Amino acid sequence: MIDLVIIPLFKIAVVLNGVLVSVTFMVLLERKVIAWAQSRLGPMRVGPWGVLQAIVDPIKLILKEDITPTKADKWMFTLAPILSLVPALVVFSVVPFGGDALFYITDINVGLLFIISVTSIGVYGIILAGWASNSKYPLLASLRAAAQLISYEIAVTMTLVSVILTAGTLSMVGIVEAQQETGFWFGFVQPVAFVLVFIGGLAETNRIPFDLPEAEQELTGGFHTEYSGMRFALFFLAEYANMIVIAAVVTALFWGGWLRPFPSVDALFPSVGALSFLNLAFLDLIPSWVWFFGKMFVFLYLFIWIRATLPRYRYDQLMRIGWKVLIPIALANIVVTAVVKVWLL
Repeated sequence: MIDLVIIPLFKIAVVLNGVLVSVTFMVLLERKVIAWAQSRLGPMRVGPWGVLQAIVDPIKLILKEDITPTKADKWMFTLAPILSLVPALVVFSVVPFGGDALFYITDINVGLLFIISVTSIGVYGIILAGWASNSKYPLLASLRAAAQLISYEIAVTMTLVSVILTAGTLSMVGIVEAQQETGFWFGFVQPVAFVLVFIGGLAETNRIPFDLPEAEQELTGGFHTEYSGMRFALFFLAEYANMIVIAAVVTALFWGGWLRPFPSVDALFPSVGALSFLNLAFLDLIPSWVWFFGKMFVFLYLFIWIRATLPRYRYDQLMRIGWKVLIPIALANIVVTAVVKVWLL
C-alpha cells in the first residue's frame, strides 16, 4: 500500500509544488536577466532587490477579475488554459531527476514516446483558446500555432529517432544509463540532434524567436488576448513549465542527466589516477540531483538569454526553416546514425 500509493502520491506532490514554485521564480529571473541585458535593474520595489516580486505577481493575478467575452464559447474558453498546463505537468512523471528511484516518479520503457505524445497535446490548448475567444487576433494566433506545430514536431520527432538508435532504449532512465555505460554524453555524439531538439523546444514553448502565436506587436498578445485573471496565469504557468520540461528532457537525452562531468576519466587513465588534476572522483560527493538541476539551469538561462538577444522570425521564415531546413537535416542525421551504428556493430 505504501509503495504503490503513498510514496508515488508524495513524489507527485513534491514535483508539482516544486515546478509551480520554480515557475514563479523563473519569471523573476527572466525579468532580471532581460533588465541586465538592457542595462536596467528590473523589479526592485517589492522586497530586497525585488525578490518578493515572485510572490506578489501570482497574488495579483489571483485577485484580478476573470472576464469571459460575451460571445465566447465559455466551456472551451475555460478548458483551453487547463489543456495547456496539464500536459506540461504530466510529463514530469517520467523525468528522472537523479540516479536513485527516489528522484523520479516512475520509469516506463516508452518514456520518451510518452513525452513526445503528451507534450504535443499542449498546443491544442492554444488552438482552442484562439477559436473559443471568438476574436480575430486570437483566431489568427491559433492558426499560426497549428501550422507551427506541424512544421517543427515532425523534425523533432524524427531527430529523437537518432537518439533512440544511439541509446537502444526509449526509457528516460535507460538513456541516461546508456550514456554512463558508454562513458560519454550524447551531446558530443549527436550535436546535430541536440541543436534540432533545442530549436524545437523554443518553438514548443512559443519563445522568441518563434513566439508567433503571441506576437504582441502584430496580434496584441495572440491567443491569450481575451484572457485575464487566473486563466491568464494558467497560460503563463504552462509556458514556463514547458520551459522546465524542455530543459529537463535535453539534459537527460544529451548531457548525461544526473551524471557528473567526465565520469570515465579514471577508467581511461588508470595509471595517472593519483594525479589530482585528472582524478575527478571527488565530484561523486556532489548529489546526482544537484548535477541534474545545475544542467537544467544552464538551459533555462539560455532560453532567457535568447529572448533578450534575438528578434522574432517572420511567419514565412519559420515555415521555410521547418520544412526546408530542419526536416532534411533530421532525415540525414537518422541515416548517418543508422549507418554508423551498423558499421560499429
